[in-house]
Amino acid sequence: MRTSDKKLNPSLKKEIEAVFVQTITDLRDIGETETFLTDFFNESEHEAFAKRLAIAYWLKKGRSYANIKDNLKVSSATIATIQSMMDKPGFKLALKKIEAEEWANQWAERIKKFIK
Repeated sequence: MRTSDKKLNPSLKKEIEAVFVQTITDLRDIGETETFLTDFFNESEHEAFAKRLAIAYWLKKGRSYANIKDNLKVSSATIATIQSMMDKPGFKLALKKIEAEEWANQWAERIKKFIK
């Protein structure tokens, strides 16, 4: 049995999850966040998380299963799982953040062109 398969005491679980969330909340910038993610998640965990986000983003942008499958090297089942989760608040929030960043970058480029 893997360590992660053993069940924690529910109150301890709640406490350590709260500390985890607070730690993420307290990260000040991209550099700190990147350092945290790199050190706390192994390469496959980090990649899996990033792929889930990419799948959700590309599905929202209208990319086909075949395109996502070929580019991200994931199965159709994985894509379907992510698609079924896209109505969850966390996925919606993440996609909203990505879209806000895209919008800001597009306007920054337009302003740069206008100023020149």
